Amino acid sequence: MPRVWLPLALGAALMLGTYLGRGLDREEPIWNLQAPIYMPSGQVLSSVLDRIDRMYVDPVDRSRLTDVAIDAILDELDPHSDWFSAEELAAMAEPMEGNFEGIGVEFLLQEDTIMVVTPIPGGPSQEAGILAGDRIVSVDDSVIAGTGLTNSKVMQLLKGPAGTEVRLGLFRPSTDGDSLSVKIRRGRIPIHSVVSAELLEGQIGYIKVIRFARNTHDEFEAALEALRQQGADRLVLDLRGNGGGYLHAAVPMVEQFLDKGELVVYTEGAAQPRREYVTERPGRYLSEPLVVMVDEGSASASEIFAGAMQDHDRGVVVGRRTFGKGLVQEEFPVADRGALRLTVARYYTPSGRSIQRPYGRGVDYEDEWLEREARGEYLEADSVWQVDSLAYLTAGGRQVFGGGGIAPDVFAPLDTGIFPASFRELVYAGRIREYAFQLTGERREEFLALGEVSDFLTAVNNGMDLGVDALLDETLYPEEDRDRSFFLTRRRLVERIAHNLWGESAGHRAALKWDSEWQSALAAFDSLDSILQHLPPAPPVVAPETEAN
Repeated sequence: MPRVWLPLALGAALMLGTYLGRGLDREEPIWNLQAPIYMPSGQVLSSVLDRIDRMYVDPVDRSRLTDVAIDAILDELDPHSDWFSAEELAAMAEPMEGNFEGIGVEFLLQEDTIMVVTPIPGGPSQEAGILAGDRIVSVDDSVIAGTGLTNSKVMQLLKGPAGTEVRLGLFRPSTDGDSLSVKIRRGRIPIHSVVSAELLEGQIGYIKVIRFARNTHDEFEAALEALRQQGADRLVLDLRGNGGGYLHAAVPMVEQFLDKGELVVYTEGAAQPRREYVTERPGRYLSEPLVVMVDEGSASASEIFAGAMQDHDRGVVVGRRTFGKGLVQEEFPVADRGALRLTVARYYTPSGRSIQRPYGRGVDYEDEWLEREARGEYLEADSVWQVDSLAYLTAGGRQVFGGGGIAPDVFAPLDTGIFPASFRELVYAGRIREYAFQLTGERREEFLALGEVSDFLTAVNNGMDLGVDALLDETLYPEEDRDRSFFLTRRRLVERIAHNLWGESAGHRAALKWDSEWQSALAAFDSLDSILQHLPPAPPVVAPETEAN
């Protein structure tokens, strides 16, 4: 071979050797003409998006396409795995963290004006003397009344870093139209989870919890102690409509009622070994009779609490079958884009019941409440879905059922009384709420002179005139039942006035006065021991066969 070709031949041989030797360090086949080129699924998705981004006929928003792809993937999993943007995560964090920064008022928009429902107890607005019924007409130097306000705009105006100042211009109806100017230093405002803690007749301590947030256990413990100091010897925990929250808030709340070393709940998943949550100390309320109120809106941590009380025969559950949300989500942040909340396990009560209701092919998960309604489950105890193949025993040997949600020990039917069109119109138009503000401003001294909210409720019960007839005359239709409309309107009005003058807890207390489910909870105390020791199993209702998970 001529010398001139020698370098070229050596170079070609070196390149061929390098090609044939690829993969030797990874123990891959040296030469396989039939092997397909493997591309990880993540690269496939990225490759498709790259091609669309570069070649599609019209400009595209790649970020939006990515979100759409993620949503489509998660739709193939379970109903509670989800993707949240950074903005959505921030909006959801406040109520669960238990605080935010601002002036501390509960407000609503009425005729393009900010109406103060109530100042938050202990917040800057209460300290500055703001009252329920005040109208905020200006913020700093800007007039805001009548400028097309929205809730988001109001939040932007009133919220801000703790320590910053804002000047509010107020209109207070009780001052004959005089305007007030108030300077407020923003602070950290608590978002309460325990919205009512009241000592009621019969030494019954009533506690309503609306979420399980970071600070819920501390609030709950304080409420229990305050009620004990007032002489409460029986307890009702109202978890109706409570959609849950943090597991780590529920466990120490359960601990208050159980002895040391008792199982509260356990979790388990395909990639998650069984993890048990056990009480670490004896509870301080081991002997007080306990009733837990639930309904179809009680979910997740609410079901963990109710299930633990039921399985340990520690308390009686009153109401209707709960929602059935027993899937554990873990959050995985993705750079600055947001976070993936992925289901990694299921919740199980101490007896071994899975809380999660069926989902998957053949199951209309979103409209399951309609199926419950069709079965009559909201009205009749023997229509509650109980699967006989999923029977479990409590610590005392009572039979309870799995299959989704927590079925109550004492059934309380849903109030299906007629709501006349005139009443609905007053509610939807905000007229009852407006009228409550008006009465709060005009008769504040008269109402407060009565004493506590219980005295106000007594006066109402004795026939105090609240002008309901005049309010009804605005909407009442000739063919409607005036007595029913009068009753519903007066009830809602009393609740709003109590809320405005004595706070949110008083509003909930007023609502109990006409609550049939509350009456069922009270009646349960009379048969508590027999329920916990001798409750026979209800006849099962056969669930439809589905291809469900």
